[in-house]
Amino acid sequence: MDTPGYVILSRLGAQLRATQVLANNLANADTPGFQAQRPVFASFLRPQPGGGVAYSIDRATWRQTAPGPLTATGNPFDLALRGEGFFVLETPGGEERYTRAGRFTLSGDGRLVDAEGNAVLDARGAPLTLGPGDSRVRVLGDGTVQSENGVVGQLRVVRFEAPQQLRPVGDRLFAAEEAPQPMDRPGVVQGAVEGSNVSSVLEMVRMTEEVREFQNAVTFADREGERLQTAVDRILRKRS
Repeated sequence: MDTPGYVILSRLGAQLRATQVLANNLANADTPGFQAQRPVFASFLRPQPGGGVAYSIDRATWRQTAPGPLTATGNPFDLALRGEGFFVLETPGGEERYTRAGRFTLSGDGRLVDAEGNAVLDARGAPLTLGPGDSRVRVLGDGTVQSENGVVGQLRVVRFEAPQQLRPVGDRLFAAEEAPQPMDRPGVVQGAVEGSNVSSVLEMVRMTEEVREFQNAVTFADREGERLQTAVDRILRKRS
């Protein structure tokens, strides 16, 4: 394969990656707390006699951190965050994970957990647990959890200096390398869930554009293949 073939091959790889990211966004348009992703591409310039050749490189995936819309549910264990911040969860292996998907429930032992059973942590780093008599639960804006029996605890809500460096774990959780910072005023909203910040209409428009770009790249590849075949045929005719 000659240089134009390698260039268009890199372009096809970039278009495939872009389409995969868009498809994942569309699949999670209704996932609570999901944040849309965007691929980041760069050009690799390879020096050539008389100039250079640029190849497409998949560098990273950028995440849109704008909050999704809040939907009121009336469920006292559905929680959302206004502005930045993440709830802190503890996995069965003891590792901390971070999420904005605040659709929580109570486990059989009274712990506040997410859909996968991960415990929601309080400000002390322990699972937030309600007692058998805690029936009327109220969550204040600072994360303080109260019941008719008094203060149960306070939700641990954190932020990160570099949220783009958070590593997705599934569609709702994140892992972090840097140490999280506590938030004094997290803006917790009780009885609401943050939806995905994906706009299905915009994603469909982007998908259509990417598919067209992919088709154009395929057409170029086909024509390049025809050009090479024609050149080979002419060489063979001259030799014969």
